[in-house]
Amino acid sequence: MGLVLLLAPAWAQVARLDDSTSPRAHVSVDLQQARPVDAHTLALPLGRIDYRLATTPHVGRRARIFYVVPPAIAGLRAPAGLQVQWRSLGVFASGAARPGDRVPVWQGIVRTGWMNESFDLQLRIDPRALQMGPGAALSFEAYFEIETMP
Repeated sequence: MGLVLLLAPAWAQVARLDDSTSPRAHVSVDLQQARPVDAHTLALPLGRIDYRLATTPHVGRRARIFYVVPPAIAGLRAPAGLQVQWRSLGVFASGAARPGDRVPVWQGIVRTGWMNESFDLQLRIDPRALQMGPGAALSFEAYFEIETMP
């Protein structure tokens, strides 16, 4: 009988990046600014959002950074009712995500203790998926995760 050698895969380590020094990471939505795209979709431009990500613990390491939209958003009944779209104004990739999505936006070697990035954000909302009481607002805080490679 032959000997089988199993090698454990080298797992990447995942951590949420500290963006507490970002000027405006929390997004509050004013639906009065939305414009209709079609019968079931509103577009809501949020403008430029600047992020300052603390990457000091990861300097010199190979990594991937992900943009994460939280799975539960107060006032939203179903994830399909919201799409976050962004256009990168820096080195990160542009893209789109729904609640619960984790989208890769950067890959490389972390060279500095801070990464600064700006996104031009827009929301696509299906008003049928909203469930908000009077005076309630749709708000969420997307965040970044870093996955460092061994």
